[in-house]
Amino acid sequence: MADTVLERDRTADAKLGIVDCDIHPGFRSKGELAEYLPEGWKRHARDFGLRWTNPFLGALPYPRLGHGMRQDSYPPGGGAAGSDLDFMREQLLDPLNVEFGMLQPLGPGPYQLNPGLAAALCGAYNDWQVDRWTSKEPRLKGAITIPQEDAAASIKEIEARKDDKGFAQIAVAPRGMEGAGKQRYWPIYELAESLDLPIGMHVAAHGYRPNTGSGWVSFYLEEHHAVSHQVQNTLASMIFEGVFERFPKLKVVLIEGGFAWVAPLLWRMDREWERLKDEVPHLKKKPSDYFRSNVWLTTQPVEEPPKVKRMTDLLRWVGTDRLMFSTDYPHWDFDHPERAFKVGMTDEVKRAIMRDTARAVYNL
Repeated sequence: MADTVLERDRTADAKLGIVDCDIHPGFRSKGELAEYLPEGWKRHARDFGLRWTNPFLGALPYPRLGHGMRQDSYPPGGGAAGSDLDFMREQLLDPLNVEFGMLQPLGPGPYQLNPGLAAALCGAYNDWQVDRWTSKEPRLKGAITIPQEDAAASIKEIEARKDDKGFAQIAVAPRGMEGAGKQRYWPIYELAESLDLPIGMHVAAHGYRPNTGSGWVSFYLEEHHAVSHQVQNTLASMIFEGVFERFPKLKVVLIEGGFAWVAPLLWRMDREWERLKDEVPHLKKKPSDYFRSNVWLTTQPVEEPPKVKRMTDLLRWVGTDRLMFSTDYPHWDFDHPERAFKVGMTDEVKRAIMRDTARAVYNL
């Protein structure tokens, strides 16, 4: 009987179009991004290289399993995982009935110490997304990559892209020079709110700060585990600094940081706010109320309780209306829509998580 029910669920999933909120496009070659730089910055990249803001220049700080990719995701014709559009269609978009896929390009642009290079790289990333992906596949939607430490340059880049319907969000890197709620970033949030473009914050394996409050860790296992710390600190900063009170219609999507931590974090923030709210008179609501009105999360990686049936409680505590499905293609911890959740849910909830909430948030 159980097999019959599972098969019926899989058949229903196959017919349900989904919005995949986390797809990572790859470069066909190491020098591909430089092709989209202005000539002066091409020379700079050639002569000085492109560097990350971590102790290991020119590389990620920790070795990743299989270079972080599914072993079957490398295109048959060669190239990096996620670098071939036709193969992405064949392996992801078509078989999973992806109605829309949100591109999440990760790179050194937002983390450059040289502000001119940061702006040039972010512009190159955006040109690359248009040229290689969104102009060729209408199901794919880009993220406007910005040099967030320079608010004026960020606004200039957003203004240049705002009328391109191939972009559906603004990418802000969560490991910035300061907490994401600091007022130096508010001009970016103000423009995002006015344009009704969500702020997408994808965890990263690099940044201006370590993932943990105790400094750089020793192993990839620790780094990968600690990505949830990034998003928790980001969320707390934005709430307590008053971002959502100042910009009540701003939409923020926290990407690839898990979500099991949400309930206890909200409980703790609400309790501390009740005791200490005189210190933050600019907050007119409980922290959890700002989360419920302004913040969404992608589902991958799904933390699974030892007793799978407890996932139902977890979904209820977080709020299924706050969750949007993601595969994290082509990374090694990819989630398939048929197997991401091992507990039953109503058709209405399933449609909301898999498709409808994301369509509303991203105005698709």
